[in-house]
Amino acid sequence: MEAYLIHVNGHGDRPAILDVHVNISGSGPALGKGKGRKPRWAVRASEMSKKTFNPIRAIVDSMRVEPNPQKPMISLSIGDPTVFRNLPTDDEVTRAVKEALDSGHYNGYAPSVGYQSCREVVAASYSCPEAPLEAQDVILTSGCSQAIELALAVLANPGQNILVPRPGFSLYKTLALSLGIEVKFYNLLPEKSWEIDLKHLESLVDEKTACLIVNNPSNPCGSVFSKSHLQKILAVASRQCVPILADEIYGDMVFADWKYEPIAALSTNVPILSCGGLAKRWLVPGWRMGWILVHDRRDIFGNEIRDGLLRLSQRILGPCTLIQGALEHIMRHTPAEFYHNTLSFLKANADLCYTALCAVPGLRPVQPAGAMYLMVGIEMEHFPEFENDVEFTERLIAEQSVFCLPATCFEYPGFFRVVITVPEEMMLEACARIQEFCERHYQGSELAQDLECDK
Repeated sequence: MEAYLIHVNGHGDRPAILDVHVNISGSGPALGKGKGRKPRWAVRASEMSKKTFNPIRAIVDSMRVEPNPQKPMISLSIGDPTVFRNLPTDDEVTRAVKEALDSGHYNGYAPSVGYQSCREVVAASYSCPEAPLEAQDVILTSGCSQAIELALAVLANPGQNILVPRPGFSLYKTLALSLGIEVKFYNLLPEKSWEIDLKHLESLVDEKTACLIVNNPSNPCGSVFSKSHLQKILAVASRQCVPILADEIYGDMVFADWKYEPIAALSTNVPILSCGGLAKRWLVPGWRMGWILVHDRRDIFGNEIRDGLLRLSQRILGPCTLIQGALEHIMRHTPAEFYHNTLSFLKANADLCYTALCAVPGLRPVQPAGAMYLMVGIEMEHFPEFENDVEFTERLIAEQSVFCLPATCFEYPGFFRVVITVPEEMMLEACARIQEFCERHYQGSELAQDLECDK
Protein backbone atom coordinates (compact mmCIF):
# COMPACT_ATOMS: atom_id res chain seq x y z
CA MET A 1 0.00 0.00 0.00
CA GLU A 2 1.51 3.32 -1.07
CA ALA A 3 0.51 6.77 0.24
CA TYR A 4 0.07 9.85 -1.97
CA LEU A 5 -0.28 13.42 -0.75
CA ILE A 6 -2.90 15.42 -2.67
CA HIS A 7 -2.85 19.20 -2.22
CA VAL A 8 -6.23 20.91 -2.17
CA ASN A 9 -7.44 24.36 -1.23
CA GLY A 10 -8.28 24.42 2.44
CA HIS A 11 -11.65 25.94 3.36
CA GLY A 12 -12.92 26.19 6.92
CA ASP A 13 -12.12 23.02 8.81
CA ARG A 14 -11.11 21.10 5.71
CA PRO A 15 -7.46 20.04 5.67
CA ALA A 16 -5.17 21.60 3.10
CA ILE A 17 -3.57 18.22 2.41
CA LEU A 18 -5.26 14.85 2.05
CA ASP A 19 -3.32 11.68 2.77
CA VAL A 20 -4.75 9.10 0.36
CA HIS A 21 -3.75 5.45 0.40
CA VAL A 22 -4.04 3.69 -2.98
CA ASN A 23 -3.53 0.00 -3.63
CA ILE A 24 -1.27 -0.30 -6.68
CA SER A 25 0.05 -3.78 -6.13
CA GLY A 26 -2.53 -5.32 -8.47
CA SER A 27 -3.55 -7.82 -5.79
CA GLY A 28 -6.74 -6.02 -4.77
CA PRO A 29 -10.05 -7.20 -6.16
CA ALA A 30 -10.81 -4.18 -8.35
CA LEU A 31 -7.47 -3.82 -10.06
CA GLY A 32 -6.90 -7.54 -10.17
CA LYS A 33 -10.11 -8.02 -12.10
CA GLY A 34 -9.33 -5.18 -14.50
CA LYS A 35 -5.81 -6.40 -15.14
CA GLY A 36 -7.07 -9.75 -16.35
CA ARG A 37 -9.66 -8.25 -18.75
CA LYS A 38 -8.89 -8.60 -22.42
CA PRO A 39 -9.87 -5.42 -24.34
CA ARG A 40 -12.62 -5.88 -26.93
CA TRP A 41 -13.99 -3.60 -29.62
CA ALA A 42 -17.50 -2.39 -28.75
CA VAL A 43 -18.29 0.38 -31.22
CA ARG A 44 -22.03 0.85 -31.73
CA ALA A 45 -24.13 3.24 -33.76
CA SER A 46 -25.80 6.00 -31.74
CA GLU A 47 -29.47 5.87 -30.79
CA MET A 48 -30.05 8.97 -32.92
CA SER A 49 -28.66 7.23 -36.00
CA LYS A 50 -30.85 4.20 -35.33
CA LYS A 51 -33.93 6.40 -35.12
CA THR A 52 -33.13 8.16 -38.41
CA PHE A 53 -35.30 6.72 -41.16
CA ASN A 54 -36.07 8.06 -44.64
CA PRO A 55 -39.33 6.51 -45.92
CA ILE A 56 -38.61 7.37 -49.55
CA ARG A 57 -35.22 5.69 -49.53
CA ALA A 58 -36.59 2.69 -47.65
CA ILE A 59 -39.35 2.14 -50.20
CA VAL A 60 -37.36 2.96 -53.33
CA ASP A 61 -34.37 0.85 -52.26
CA SER A 62 -36.67 -2.13 -51.71
CA MET A 63 -38.13 -1.90 -55.24
CA ARG A 64 -36.17 -4.72 -56.86
CA VAL A 65 -37.33 -4.14 -60.40
CA GLU A 66 -35.55 -3.53 -63.68
CA PRO A 67 -36.91 -1.05 -66.24
CA ASN A 68 -37.95 -2.24 -69.67
CA PRO A 69 -34.72 -2.42 -71.72
CA GLN A 70 -36.67 -1.63 -74.89
CA LYS A 71 -37.66 1.82 -73.59
CA PRO A 72 -35.42 4.60 -72.27
CA MET A 73 -36.06 5.39 -68.62
CA ILE A 74 -38.14 8.47 -67.80
CA SER A 75 -37.81 9.45 -64.16
CA LEU A 76 -40.68 11.54 -62.79
CA SER A 77 -39.59 10.94 -59.22
CA ILE A 78 -36.84 13.39 -58.26
CA GLY A 79 -37.79 16.83 -56.93
CA ASP A 80 -34.68 18.44 -58.41
CA PRO A 81 -35.35 20.91 -61.25
CA THR A 82 -31.76 20.64 -62.53
CA VAL A 83 -31.77 16.91 -63.41
CA PHE A 84 -32.59 17.25 -67.11
CA ARG A 85 -30.74 20.58 -67.58
CA ASN A 86 -33.76 22.10 -69.26
CA LEU A 87 -34.26 24.60 -66.40
CA PRO A 88 -30.93 26.38 -65.88
CA THR A 89 -30.64 29.24 -63.45
CA ASP A 90 -30.27 32.78 -64.79
CA ASP A 91 -26.93 34.15 -65.99
CA GLU A 92 -27.13 36.90 -63.37
CA VAL A 93 -27.20 34.24 -60.66
CA THR A 94 -24.10 32.43 -61.86
CA ARG A 95 -22.31 35.72 -62.55
CA ALA A 96 -22.92 36.79 -58.95
CA VAL A 97 -21.24 33.63 -57.64
CA LYS A 98 -18.29 34.01 -60.00
CA GLU A 99 -17.76 37.59 -58.83
CA ALA A 100 -17.96 36.54 -55.19
CA LEU A 101 -15.36 33.85 -55.85
CA ASP A 102 -13.04 36.20 -57.75
CA SER A 103 -13.23 38.81 -55.00
CA GLY A 104 -11.46 36.54 -52.53
CA HIS A 105 -13.56 38.02 -49.70
CA TYR A 106 -15.62 34.92 -48.91
CA ASN A 107 -13.10 32.17 -48.23
CA GLY A 108 -13.24 32.33 -44.44
CA TYR A 109 -15.75 31.68 -41.71
CA ALA A 110 -18.88 33.77 -41.38
CA PRO A 111 -21.06 34.19 -38.27
CA SER A 112 -23.05 31.01 -37.68
CA VAL A 113 -26.33 32.82 -38.42
CA GLY A 114 -24.91 34.39 -41.59
CA TYR A 115 -23.39 37.70 -42.55
CA GLN A 116 -25.35 40.68 -41.26
CA SER A 117 -25.56 42.20 -44.77
CA CYS A 118 -27.06 38.96 -46.14
CA ARG A 119 -29.62 38.77 -43.36
CA GLU A 120 -30.61 42.34 -44.17
CA VAL A 121 -31.11 41.44 -47.84
CA VAL A 122 -33.33 38.45 -47.02
CA ALA A 123 -35.32 40.50 -44.50
CA ALA A 124 -35.90 43.26 -47.04
CA SER A 125 -36.93 40.75 -49.73
CA TYR A 126 -39.56 39.01 -47.59
CA SER A 127 -40.75 41.83 -45.36
CA CYS A 128 -44.26 43.19 -45.88
CA PRO A 129 -46.36 45.70 -43.93
CA GLU A 130 -48.45 42.90 -42.38
CA ALA A 131 -45.36 40.90 -41.38
CA PRO A 132 -42.32 43.19 -41.13
CA LEU A 133 -38.85 41.67 -40.86
CA GLU A 134 -35.47 42.96 -39.78
CA ALA A 135 -32.05 41.35 -40.03
CA GLN A 136 -32.32 40.04 -36.47
CA ASP A 137 -35.38 38.02 -37.59
CA VAL A 138 -33.34 36.03 -40.15
CA ILE A 139 -31.18 32.96 -39.57
CA LEU A 140 -29.28 31.74 -42.64
CA THR A 141 -28.96 27.97 -42.93
CA SER A 142 -27.44 25.26 -45.11
CA GLY A 143 -30.51 24.86 -47.31
CA CYS A 144 -34.17 24.78 -46.37
CA SER A 145 -33.74 21.28 -44.94
CA GLN A 146 -31.43 22.57 -42.23
CA ALA A 147 -33.83 25.44 -41.59
CA ILE A 148 -36.58 22.89 -40.90
CA GLU A 149 -34.25 20.85 -38.70
CA LEU A 150 -33.27 23.87 -36.58
CA ALA A 151 -36.88 25.02 -36.30
CA LEU A 152 -37.98 21.59 -35.12
CA ALA A 153 -35.06 21.29 -32.72
CA VAL A 154 -35.76 24.64 -31.08
CA LEU A 155 -39.53 24.14 -30.75
CA ALA A 156 -39.82 20.52 -29.61
CA ASN A 157 -38.25 18.29 -26.97
CA PRO A 158 -37.98 14.50 -27.04
CA GLY A 159 -41.32 13.08 -25.93
CA GLN A 160 -43.35 15.94 -27.40
CA ASN A 161 -45.24 15.68 -30.68
CA ILE A 162 -45.59 17.71 -33.86
CA LEU A 163 -48.48 17.85 -36.34
CA VAL A 164 -47.48 16.93 -39.90
CA PRO A 165 -49.52 16.90 -43.14
CA ARG A 166 -50.53 13.63 -44.80
CA PRO A 167 -49.57 13.40 -47.61
CA GLY A 168 -46.47 15.37 -46.78
CA PHE A 169 -42.75 15.80 -47.26
CA SER A 170 -41.06 12.78 -45.70
CA LEU A 171 -38.20 14.80 -44.18
CA TYR A 172 -40.47 16.06 -41.37
CA LYS A 173 -40.88 12.54 -40.03
CA THR A 174 -37.22 11.65 -40.61
CA LEU A 175 -35.98 14.65 -38.61
CA ALA A 176 -38.57 14.39 -35.86
CA LEU A 177 -38.03 10.71 -35.10
CA SER A 178 -34.25 11.15 -35.02
CA LEU A 179 -34.79 13.84 -32.37
CA GLY A 180 -37.12 11.64 -30.30
CA ILE A 181 -40.17 13.67 -31.28
CA GLU A 182 -43.49 11.92 -31.99
CA VAL A 183 -45.22 12.62 -35.32
CA LYS A 184 -49.00 12.96 -35.61
CA PHE A 185 -50.37 13.10 -39.14
CA TYR A 186 -53.31 15.32 -40.04
CA ASN A 187 -55.19 14.64 -43.26
CA LEU A 188 -55.27 16.66 -46.45
CA LEU A 189 -58.38 16.30 -48.64
CA PRO A 190 -57.82 15.55 -52.34
CA GLU A 191 -61.45 16.31 -53.16
CA LYS A 192 -60.87 19.85 -51.86
CA SER A 193 -57.60 20.45 -53.72
CA TRP A 194 -55.66 19.13 -50.73
CA GLU A 195 -57.00 21.54 -48.14
CA ILE A 196 -56.44 20.55 -44.51
CA ASP A 197 -59.11 18.56 -42.70
CA LEU A 198 -59.34 21.18 -39.94
CA LYS A 199 -61.47 19.10 -37.57
CA HIS A 200 -59.03 16.23 -37.80
CA LEU A 201 -56.12 18.60 -37.30
CA GLU A 202 -57.55 20.12 -34.14
CA SER A 203 -58.49 16.73 -32.71
CA LEU A 204 -54.81 15.76 -32.66
CA VAL A 205 -53.65 18.60 -30.42
CA ASP A 206 -52.79 17.67 -26.84
CA GLU A 207 -50.67 19.00 -24.00
CA LYS A 208 -47.51 17.59 -25.63
CA THR A 209 -48.01 19.25 -29.03
CA ALA A 210 -45.01 21.48 -29.75
CA CYS A 211 -45.81 22.85 -33.20
CA LEU A 212 -47.88 22.55 -36.35
CA ILE A 213 -46.11 22.17 -39.71
CA VAL A 214 -47.86 23.90 -42.61
CA ASN A 215 -46.38 23.23 -46.05
CA ASN A 216 -47.72 25.72 -48.58
CA PRO A 217 -47.33 25.38 -51.55
CA SER A 218 -47.19 21.65 -51.01
CA ASN A 219 -44.73 18.91 -51.76
CA PRO A 220 -46.02 16.38 -52.86
CA CYS A 221 -49.44 17.81 -53.74
CA GLY A 222 -48.65 20.96 -55.72
CA SER A 223 -51.54 22.65 -53.92
CA VAL A 224 -51.75 26.30 -52.83
CA PHE A 225 -53.96 27.30 -49.90
CA SER A 226 -56.39 30.17 -50.28
CA LYS A 227 -56.31 33.15 -47.95
CA SER A 228 -59.52 32.05 -46.25
CA HIS A 229 -58.19 28.54 -45.63
CA LEU A 230 -54.95 29.89 -44.16
CA GLN A 231 -57.00 32.08 -41.82
CA LYS A 232 -58.89 29.00 -40.63
CA ILE A 233 -55.58 27.20 -39.99
CA LEU A 234 -54.40 30.18 -37.96
CA ALA A 235 -57.64 30.14 -35.98
CA VAL A 236 -56.95 26.53 -34.93
CA ALA A 237 -53.37 27.37 -33.96
CA SER A 238 -54.55 30.42 -32.01
CA ARG A 239 -57.23 28.52 -30.10
CA GLN A 240 -54.80 25.77 -29.18
CA CYS A 241 -51.80 28.08 -28.59
CA VAL A 242 -49.62 26.05 -30.96
CA PRO A 243 -46.84 27.79 -32.94
CA ILE A 244 -46.46 27.16 -36.66
CA LEU A 245 -43.47 25.93 -38.61
CA ALA A 246 -44.20 27.13 -42.14
CA ASP A 247 -42.35 25.31 -44.92
CA GLU A 248 -42.65 27.89 -47.70
CA ILE A 249 -39.76 26.87 -49.95
CA TYR A 250 -42.16 26.83 -52.93
CA GLY A 251 -43.71 30.18 -52.03
CA ASP A 252 -42.38 31.77 -55.23
CA MET A 253 -43.56 28.89 -57.44
CA VAL A 254 -47.26 29.58 -57.84
CA PHE A 255 -49.08 29.52 -61.17
CA ALA A 256 -50.58 32.68 -62.64
CA ASP A 257 -54.23 31.98 -61.82
CA TRP A 258 -53.47 31.39 -58.12
CA LYS A 259 -52.26 33.73 -55.40
CA TYR A 260 -49.75 32.78 -52.74
CA GLU A 261 -50.19 34.24 -49.25
CA PRO A 262 -47.36 33.93 -46.72
CA ILE A 263 -49.10 32.65 -43.62
CA ALA A 264 -47.26 35.14 -41.38
CA ALA A 265 -48.85 38.03 -43.28
CA LEU A 266 -52.26 36.82 -42.08
CA SER A 267 -51.35 36.10 -38.47
CA THR A 268 -52.23 38.54 -35.72
CA ASN A 269 -51.00 36.51 -32.76
CA VAL A 270 -49.68 33.08 -33.79
CA PRO A 271 -45.86 32.98 -33.73
CA ILE A 272 -44.36 31.49 -36.88
CA LEU A 273 -40.99 30.19 -38.03
CA SER A 274 -41.03 30.35 -41.84
CA CYS A 275 -38.45 28.28 -43.73
CA GLY A 276 -37.33 29.03 -47.28
CA GLY A 277 -34.28 29.29 -49.49
CA LEU A 278 -32.75 29.69 -52.95
CA ALA A 279 -33.24 26.08 -54.07
CA LYS A 280 -36.50 26.20 -56.00
CA ARG A 281 -37.15 29.75 -57.16
CA TRP A 282 -33.59 30.16 -58.38
CA LEU A 283 -33.23 26.50 -59.46
CA VAL A 284 -30.04 25.88 -57.47
CA PRO A 285 -30.84 23.24 -54.81
CA GLY A 286 -27.22 22.11 -54.61
CA TRP A 287 -26.02 25.53 -53.45
CA ARG A 288 -27.50 24.89 -50.00
CA MET A 289 -28.70 28.34 -49.03
CA GLY A 290 -31.77 28.54 -46.82
CA TRP A 291 -33.20 30.66 -44.05
CA ILE A 292 -35.56 30.87 -41.11
CA LEU A 293 -37.75 33.96 -40.78
CA VAL A 294 -38.92 34.64 -37.22
CA HIS A 295 -42.40 36.19 -37.08
CA ASP A 296 -43.34 37.01 -33.50
CA ARG A 297 -45.20 40.31 -33.27
CA ARG A 298 -46.73 39.46 -29.88
CA ASP A 299 -43.31 38.48 -28.47
CA ILE A 300 -44.55 34.99 -27.62
CA PHE A 301 -41.25 33.41 -28.65
CA GLY A 302 -39.38 36.16 -26.84
CA ASN A 303 -35.63 35.71 -26.43
CA GLU A 304 -36.06 32.03 -25.61
CA ILE A 305 -36.55 30.84 -29.21
CA ARG A 306 -34.21 33.38 -30.79
CA ASP A 307 -31.40 32.49 -28.40
CA GLY A 308 -32.11 28.82 -28.96
CA LEU A 309 -31.82 29.23 -32.73
CA LEU A 310 -28.54 31.08 -32.28
CA ARG A 311 -27.11 28.29 -30.15
CA LEU A 312 -28.31 25.58 -32.53
CA SER A 313 -26.82 27.41 -35.51
CA GLN A 314 -23.44 27.28 -33.77
CA ARG A 315 -23.34 23.48 -34.01
CA ILE A 316 -21.97 24.04 -37.52
CA LEU A 317 -20.38 27.17 -38.91
CA GLY A 318 -23.28 28.35 -41.02
CA PRO A 319 -24.09 28.11 -44.74
CA CYS A 320 -21.65 28.46 -47.63
CA THR A 321 -19.89 31.84 -47.44
CA LEU A 322 -19.39 31.98 -51.21
CA ILE A 323 -23.15 31.85 -51.85
CA GLN A 324 -23.66 34.38 -49.09
CA GLY A 325 -21.28 36.68 -50.93
CA ALA A 326 -23.47 36.41 -54.04
CA LEU A 327 -26.81 36.60 -52.23
CA GLU A 328 -27.46 40.33 -52.48
CA HIS A 329 -26.87 40.40 -56.24
CA ILE A 330 -28.96 37.24 -56.74
CA MET A 331 -31.96 38.56 -54.85
CA ARG A 332 -31.87 42.09 -56.23
CA HIS A 333 -30.78 41.62 -59.83
CA THR A 334 -32.28 38.37 -61.11
CA PRO A 335 -34.59 39.55 -63.91
CA ALA A 336 -38.34 39.08 -63.48
CA GLU A 337 -38.43 37.39 -66.89
CA PHE A 338 -36.49 34.44 -65.45
CA TYR A 339 -39.15 33.77 -62.81
CA HIS A 340 -41.94 34.25 -65.34
CA ASN A 341 -40.41 31.79 -67.81
CA THR A 342 -39.90 29.14 -65.13
CA LEU A 343 -43.49 29.37 -63.93
CA SER A 344 -44.86 29.40 -67.48
CA PHE A 345 -42.99 26.20 -68.25
CA LEU A 346 -44.15 24.46 -65.06
CA LYS A 347 -47.78 25.46 -65.56
CA ALA A 348 -47.76 24.29 -69.18
CA ASN A 349 -46.30 20.94 -68.13
CA ALA A 350 -48.77 20.63 -65.25
CA ASP A 351 -51.72 21.34 -67.55
CA LEU A 352 -50.40 18.90 -70.15
CA CYS A 353 -49.94 16.12 -67.62
CA TYR A 354 -53.24 16.73 -65.85
CA THR A 355 -55.23 16.78 -69.09
CA ALA A 356 -53.53 13.65 -70.41
CA LEU A 357 -53.98 11.63 -67.22
CA CYS A 358 -57.61 12.73 -66.82
CA ALA A 359 -58.35 10.64 -69.91
CA VAL A 360 -56.69 7.52 -68.50
CA PRO A 361 -59.05 4.88 -67.11
CA GLY A 362 -58.52 4.22 -63.42
CA LEU A 363 -56.56 7.38 -62.65
CA ARG A 364 -57.67 10.50 -60.76
CA PRO A 365 -55.17 13.35 -61.07
CA VAL A 366 -55.64 16.37 -58.82
CA GLN A 367 -54.84 19.61 -60.60
CA PRO A 368 -51.88 21.46 -59.03
CA ALA A 369 -51.66 25.20 -58.48
CA GLY A 370 -47.92 25.52 -57.89
CA ALA A 371 -44.65 23.89 -56.88
CA MET A 372 -43.29 21.11 -59.13
CA TYR A 373 -45.64 18.20 -58.49
CA LEU A 374 -48.92 16.57 -59.38
CA MET A 375 -50.60 13.81 -57.36
CA VAL A 376 -52.52 11.07 -59.15
CA GLY A 377 -55.06 8.83 -57.46
CA ILE A 378 -55.20 5.16 -58.45
CA GLU A 379 -58.61 3.49 -58.39
CA MET A 380 -57.10 0.29 -57.04
CA GLU A 381 -60.36 -1.64 -57.38
CA HIS A 382 -59.87 -1.42 -61.15
CA PHE A 383 -56.33 -2.81 -60.92
CA PRO A 384 -56.92 -5.96 -58.82
CA GLU A 385 -53.63 -7.59 -59.81
CA PHE A 386 -51.77 -4.91 -57.82
CA GLU A 387 -51.99 -4.97 -54.06
CA ASN A 388 -51.06 -1.31 -53.55
CA ASP A 389 -49.51 1.80 -55.09
CA VAL A 390 -45.99 0.42 -54.58
CA GLU A 391 -46.72 -2.65 -56.71
CA PHE A 392 -48.49 -0.45 -59.28
CA THR A 393 -45.44 1.80 -59.70
CA GLU A 394 -43.05 -1.17 -59.72
CA ARG A 395 -44.88 -2.70 -62.66
CA LEU A 396 -45.03 0.70 -64.37
CA ILE A 397 -41.22 0.77 -64.22
CA ALA A 398 -40.85 -2.82 -65.38
CA GLU A 399 -43.19 -2.48 -68.34
CA GLN A 400 -42.92 1.17 -69.38
CA SER A 401 -39.66 2.47 -67.83
CA VAL A 402 -41.54 5.33 -66.18
CA PHE A 403 -40.60 5.96 -62.55
CA CYS A 404 -43.08 7.81 -60.31
CA LEU A 405 -42.93 7.76 -56.53
CA PRO A 406 -45.72 5.76 -54.87
CA ALA A 407 -47.53 7.99 -52.39
CA THR A 408 -46.88 5.45 -49.65
CA CYS A 409 -43.61 7.42 -49.46
CA PHE A 410 -45.73 10.35 -48.27
CA GLU A 411 -47.92 8.31 -45.88
CA TYR A 412 -50.79 8.33 -48.40
CA PRO A 413 -51.29 4.98 -50.17
CA GLY A 414 -53.33 4.77 -53.35
CA PHE A 415 -51.68 7.68 -55.19
CA PHE A 416 -48.44 8.39 -57.01
CA ARG A 417 -46.52 11.63 -57.45
CA VAL A 418 -45.40 13.05 -60.80
CA VAL A 419 -42.58 15.62 -61.01
CA ILE A 420 -43.41 18.15 -63.75
CA THR A 421 -39.94 19.62 -64.37
CA VAL A 422 -39.02 17.25 -67.22
CA PRO A 423 -38.86 18.50 -70.84
CA GLU A 424 -42.23 18.72 -72.60
CA GLU A 425 -41.56 15.93 -75.09
CA MET A 426 -40.53 13.64 -72.22
CA MET A 427 -43.70 14.49 -70.30
CA LEU A 428 -45.83 13.67 -73.36
CA GLU A 429 -44.04 10.35 -73.81
CA ALA A 430 -44.38 9.49 -70.12
CA CYS A 431 -48.12 10.21 -70.11
CA ALA A 432 -48.59 8.08 -73.23
CA ARG A 433 -46.76 5.17 -71.58
CA ILE A 434 -48.79 5.54 -68.38
CA GLN A 435 -51.98 5.46 -70.46
CA GLU A 436 -50.84 2.33 -72.32
CA PHE A 437 -50.00 0.66 -69.00
CA CYS A 438 -53.36 1.49 -67.41
CA GLU A 439 -55.35 0.43 -70.43
CA ARG A 440 -53.57 -2.92 -70.39
CA HIS A 441 -54.28 -3.60 -66.71
CA TYR A 442 -57.58 -1.78 -66.13
CA GLN A 443 -60.53 -4.02 -65.33
CA GLY A 444 -63.98 -2.49 -65.53
CA SER A 445 -66.44 -1.00 -67.96
CA GLU A 446 -65.10 1.96 -69.89
CA LEU A 447 -68.62 3.35 -69.97
CA ALA A 448 -68.81 3.24 -66.20
CA GLN A 449 -65.56 5.14 -65.85
CA ASP A 450 -66.23 8.66 -64.62
CA LEU A 451 -63.54 10.80 -66.20
CA GLU A 452 -64.55 13.99 -64.46
CA CYS A 453 -61.32 14.74 -62.62
CA ASP A 454 -61.03 16.38 -59.24
CA LYS A 455 -60.89 20.13 -59.47
